[in-house]
Amino acid sequence: MEIVVAGRHTDVPEKFRRHAEEKLEKLSSQFAPRAQRIDVEVTHERNPRQADSAERVELTVIDKGPVIRAEASADDRYGALDLAIAKLTERLRRSRDRRKDHRHQPTPLASVDVRPPGPGDEPSTTTPPAPGEVVETMLGDSPVVIREKVHAAHPMTVDDALYEMEMVGHDFFLFIDAETAQPSVAYRRRGWSYGVIKLDTAVSTYGGPAQTNGGRASANGSSAALRPASEASG
Repeated sequence: MEIVVAGRHTDVPEKFRRHAEEKLEKLSSQFAPRAQRIDVEVTHERNPRQADSAERVELTVIDKGPVIRAEASADDRYGALDLAIAKLTERLRRSRDRRKDHRHQPTPLASVDVRPPGPGDEPSTTTPPAPGEVVETMLGDSPVVIREKVHAAHPMTVDDALYEMEMVGHDFFLFIDAETAQPSVAYRRRGWSYGVIKLDTAVSTYGGPAQTNGGRASANGSSAALRPASEASG
């Protein structure tokens, strides 16, 4: 397994690199023995008003399954590393337990085309970013910068989407609903409640036409969004 330690706006001493590698090698051998790579990004915040969280460490585990990420901030990078490892350990443990529960229940999912050309659409002369590639562009003559990133789409259930969202530590997660083929966004609400927003247009699947009902978006909150529409409306 490869461990890559990089600094953003800061230098990373060799002592810290060895310290991080030792801790992560021990962690991966226990919870992620099949991990291919672990990325460690160290960021230094120069704003003196944020001295208590000036050092931020982000850990990303690259495996055959979903990417698992954790980050933390502290007044020194060693403390930030310990906090991030604690979060990562919990997420790796949950991932391992989930694999055990679903080991004998494989669910093959069909591939989908998430951006089918609409009627009358002309071919674009701009090459879209490749999955995982980040592209930043300026909005006209304004100072606004738009950051665009394309992710590979795999149909999944709402439960799987919430799981992957928790594994990367994000507050939202974009996915294709495996049951309805609708582009959807799961997001975190207060406490342990979640919401799901779905577009009222199903994407076309390879082997079947798309079911299109318009371009409206429907938003559901809390536990109602995690039930089928027939139940949520009641």
